[in-house]
Amino acid sequence: MMKDLTNPTKDGFFGQFGGAYVPEILYKCVHDLQDAYLPIIESEEFKQEFRTLLRDYAGRPSPLYYAKRMSERYGCQLYLKREDLNHTGAHKINNAIGQILLARKMGKTRIIAETGAGQHGVATATVCALFGMDCEIFMGKTDVERQHPNVERMKMLGAKVHPVTTGNMTLSDACSEAIRDWCCHPEDTFYLVGSTMGPHPYPDIVAKMQSVISEEIKWQLQEKIGRDYPDYLIACVGGGSNAAGTIYHYVDDDRVKIVLAEAGGHGIDTDYTAATIHCGTEGIIHGARTLVMQTDDGQIKEAFTISAGLDYPGIGPMHAYLAQQGREKVLAINDDEAIYAGYELTRTEGIIPAIESAHAVAALRKLSFKPSDVVVLTVSGRGDKDMNTYLTHKDMAKEYGKF
Repeated sequence: MMKDLTNPTKDGFFGQFGGAYVPEILYKCVHDLQDAYLPIIESEEFKQEFRTLLRDYAGRPSPLYYAKRMSERYGCQLYLKREDLNHTGAHKINNAIGQILLARKMGKTRIIAETGAGQHGVATATVCALFGMDCEIFMGKTDVERQHPNVERMKMLGAKVHPVTTGNMTLSDACSEAIRDWCCHPEDTFYLVGSTMGPHPYPDIVAKMQSVISEEIKWQLQEKIGRDYPDYLIACVGGGSNAAGTIYHYVDDDRVKIVLAEAGGHGIDTDYTAATIHCGTEGIIHGARTLVMQTDDGQIKEAFTISAGLDYPGIGPMHAYLAQQGREKVLAINDDEAIYAGYELTRTEGIIPAIESAHAVAALRKLSFKPSDVVVLTVSGRGDKDMNTYLTHKDMAKEYGKF
C-alpha cells in the first residue's frame, strides 16, 4: 500500500490508477498544468486569496450539525457536514474558486467545464461572473431537461450552455465534449474539471481544493466532542470530489471507518446502474486509468441513476485505489433507497438534500452502529434542483410520499 494515500506519485498515480493519457494536442496543456499547479497552490498569496474567498464569498466554514432525531433513529451520534449551505448550494464552489484562481495565475482567459447535476456548472459560472471571465458549460441534453433550474441559473450568470446530444446525453458525454473543445482552444482555455477525475493533475487539484471539508470537520469535532476524529465518515461518490474532501485528512487514520455510497440505479445486477466500484473493471476514461464500466471489448457503458450528479461510468483514481485496498467500504444505493432517504432526512431534520447526498443518507440503514459511535455524513448539496424528481417519484418515498 502507498505510504501517502492522498498524494499521487509524480506521474499522478495512486497504485496502478491515475496518470495522464491524453491526445497529443493536449500534451502541452496538461504538462504546463502539471508543472504549474503545486508552486501556485502552495504559495502564500494563493492560500490567502483562496481562504478569504472561501470565507467571505462561499460562506465557509460550513456548519457541522448534530442531527438529534436521526441520531436517535439510527442509534449513533450523527453529525451532518452541511455543504448544502455553501453559496450556490453544494460543495462544488470550493473547487471552482480554487481552480479559477489557478487559471488566472496561468494567464488563461476562457473557462470551460462539464456538469451533470448542474451544480459544478453553476459554481463555475458563478466564479466566472465574479472574475469577469468567459464561460462555456457542456451539459448532457438529458441533464439539461432534468436539472432545468440550474441551466437557467448558469445562463443568468452569463455562461453559454451547450446541450450535448451524443451517447447517453449525460455527464460522461459532457466531459468528452469539453475535452474536444479544449483540444480546439489549448492556448487561452482552462478546463475547470468538477471532480477527482480526468488526467493528472486534476484528481489531485480537485481533492486538495475540497480538502477544506475534512480540515473543518477536524476542528469542529474537537470543539463539539473534545476529539478531532469520528468513528465513521459517510459520503456519496460519483466522480469523487465531495468524498475526497470529506476523507482527505482522515485517510491515514485507521480509527476512522470510511463508507461511500455510489449510485446503484435499478440494481448492480441490472444493466441500469452507475455503481462503478461494484461493476467496473480497469480501463481508461477521460485521460485516467481507473475502474470503468465497460463492455468486454472495452467500449464504455452508459451509467444509469436517478441522480444526475452520480451518473459517471468511471471513478476518481484515488477512490479506485482506496476501494481496492479495502480502505473505503463502498455501498451501492438504488434509486428507490435514495429517494426514500431524501424524504426521510427532510421529514426528520427539515433538510431537503440533493438526490446525490440522499445516497449517503441511505447508507445509514445498511450499517449497524454502537450508541457511542460518532458518525459524520456530508450533505454535499441541497435538493432545490431535484424537486421535480422527488415529486415524480413520491411512490418510492413510501409513507413520506402520501401528500
